Amino acid sequence: MLRPPVKFKGAVLYELRRPLQLRDGIETPALGPRQVLVKLAYSGVCRSQLMEVRGLRGPDRYLPHLLGHEGSGIVLDVGSEVEKVHEGQEVILGWIKGKGKDAPGSQFRLGHEIINAGSITTFNEYALVSENRCVPLPEGVPMDVAVLFGCAVPTGAGIVINDIRPPAGTTLAVFGLGGVGISALMATKLFHCGLVVAVDVSKEKLAVAHEFGATHTIDSETEDPVEIIRNLTGGKGVDFAVEASGLPRVIEIAFKSVRRGGGVCIFASHPAYGEEIRLDPYELICGKQIRGTWGGASDPDLDIPRFAELYRQGRLPLEKLITKRYPLERVNDALDDLEAMRVGRPLIEIDPSVGRLK
Repeated sequence: MLRPPVKFKGAVLYELRRPLQLRDGIETPALGPRQVLVKLAYSGVCRSQLMEVRGLRGPDRYLPHLLGHEGSGIVLDVGSEVEKVHEGQEVILGWIKGKGKDAPGSQFRLGHEIINAGSITTFNEYALVSENRCVPLPEGVPMDVAVLFGCAVPTGAGIVINDIRPPAGTTLAVFGLGGVGISALMATKLFHCGLVVAVDVSKEKLAVAHEFGATHTIDSETEDPVEIIRNLTGGKGVDFAVEASGLPRVIEIAFKSVRRGGGVCIFASHPAYGEEIRLDPYELICGKQIRGTWGGASDPDLDIPRFAELYRQGRLPLEKLITKRYPLERVNDALDDLEAMRVGRPLIEIDPSVGRLK
């Protein structure tokens, strides 16, 4: 028996560089193969969505569309071929593909209007999500904290745990203390690093960076990170730099801060469409390396349970990442605050009554 269409509110991007419009009465299509119908409890707000709305990811041929790529909720129904999750199950939604079949995006109706959606959206009360973007919610993780497992934690903590795996005594710098950067900083506490430097322009974020694992902090608005890092490392530079701001200038500075002869700069967020970074190729010849990361090299089905266990043990105090909460009606305020660096990881409270409460 087919479930009748669900009507819901969602934040729609109609025009680049314009605020999202909250629309009511958006109607779900029939549930397709490999798709999961989820009622959202919470959504995170990532720099990727900010870039989409501000037109920084280039031309957008899918307008108007829903957006958002990390959330938590409960499964209401599943389409044919879905085996990974079931009706009534609490789930984490994320952009990194995991196990399960891949489903295409959907088209929703609002009167005579068509609203597009990708394989995952979370700025909406209900979502049709591809099976492989769902992971069962681990025990002991509240619905609000669960949102962070959709993007911030796999990317940030994943860089350190999966990619760097720092040996004892490693020197490391984290540039940009948003959700991804702080997640990376937290993960350094799981290892015996010799030096961990946090770099940002926000005095508020730097003030709490020691709590998350930093041994030193640098206010890059008033101080030269490269000079200070070299002074801290005997003139060499750090073994690893994690760049989490996505700004070309910061990526370049992070690259300069790593040592010759094997120092690695890893950047987690890409700059705006059309922007480029400039590097001195001689530094590459001298043994420096630079590379990006795709979601912290995380496998959601393997890594989310591991991250959840670290959270339950108190070794990843992720609740401290959520600095401000907004109702769905104020999603544009969340984007503005993220852009102005007034918040770490904004949380959208869509329906806190869904599933596990904090």
